[in-house]
Amino acid sequence: MSSSPDAPQAPANLNFVLVAVFIDMLGIGLIIPVMPPLVGQFVSGRDEQAFWFGVLSTVFGLMQFLFMPMLGAISDRVGRRPVMLYSMAGMCLNFLSTAWAPNLAFMFIGRVIGGMSSASMSVASAYASDVSTPKTRAKSFGKVGAAFGLGFICGPALGGLLGDINLHLPFYVAAGLCAANFVYGYIAVPESLPLARRSALSLAKINPFSSLLRLIRRTEVRTVVIVYALTAFAQMMLQTTWVLYTTFRFDWSPGDNGVALFCVGLSSAVVQAVLLGMLMKRLGEVRLALLGMASGTITYVLFGLATEGWMMYVFILCNLLSYTTVPALQSIISRDSDASAQGELMGSLHSISALGVIFMPLLGSAVLGMASHLPPHDWRIGSTFFLCAAMQGVAIGVALFYFKAHRMRT
Repeated sequence: MSSSPDAPQAPANLNFVLVAVFIDMLGIGLIIPVMPPLVGQFVSGRDEQAFWFGVLSTVFGLMQFLFMPMLGAISDRVGRRPVMLYSMAGMCLNFLSTAWAPNLAFMFIGRVIGGMSSASMSVASAYASDVSTPKTRAKSFGKVGAAFGLGFICGPALGGLLGDINLHLPFYVAAGLCAANFVYGYIAVPESLPLARRSALSLAKINPFSSLLRLIRRTEVRTVVIVYALTAFAQMMLQTTWVLYTTFRFDWSPGDNGVALFCVGLSSAVVQAVLLGMLMKRLGEVRLALLGMASGTITYVLFGLATEGWMMYVFILCNLLSYTTVPALQSIISRDSDASAQGELMGSLHSISALGVIFMPLLGSAVLGMASHLPPHDWRIGSTFFLCAAMQGVAIGVALFYFKAHRMRT
């Protein structure tokens, strides 16, 4: 397929981007169980391992924060497809540089490249918005989330198995998948944004801070954005400390973490691909978001109090409603936005998540590092999860106040 935006192309279809997103997330999921142990090879002691893993995660998040709004806005100008291809190529280079890393400095370079390239989620969400109607947009966001979840079903489980063989092997496999994803995207993924709906590019749009300020200044959704941010921050702390936490507390291997994350991905995919549409229709966006946040709050506390590894699996499978929170909040924010700025909007929302990656790994790893030398059954080792529960609890309170004040349908 020609890369020219004016070349004849097949009609844009969500199925194309879902496959691309799945492959992309499969590659990312491969490295999740092995990244913390790989960092541990270059340091001595659990506290140093937690610290440097937090630093590397923060570098990745900082680059995401700076570049994701830019790439989202660029996709509004040149189309979604070229930006998706750029992201795939950059992530391939990121995985290779990490696999070849002889020290932490080289891993730092890989994290910079990866953060600059990881635009897939925001652009995929914009793609989903392009090919959806207002009534089907939440369901489309759910399908994109389900594709990510399916990547998590296979990615971490496979990464854990490969990591038990060699910690570098998952990075090579991930790089190969990204290369295959690039080829697939170039050949099969059509452009979703017509020329007539493309908007001009400006410095204000690519500035991550001005993008966030414009989002916050939208008084009609400002409070919902705050709720989204608190939810994203809690999820980000969970994600960036999970492997270290389970390793320190339960002595889990990469394979053990791969199986647990397999359960997370399976649960997320089932909920977002099969149940989300029905739940959205029966409960509405507002009630569903509130129930999802409540489920997440309870589960964070239970994660922190768990004394045996098998309990983590039970809590994961009892937390199904939490996987509806982000699509529901995205839909509430998106429905009041201009159709020509969905890429910028999704880039701004995902830059909030990236902002969380800047601070949450540092905060979570610092707390976990201080507790890393405690006995495994000491409840204080779960402090990071208690912080997650506190953030999610505040989000529920803010959301209830806002929805009640605006008399939104629950």
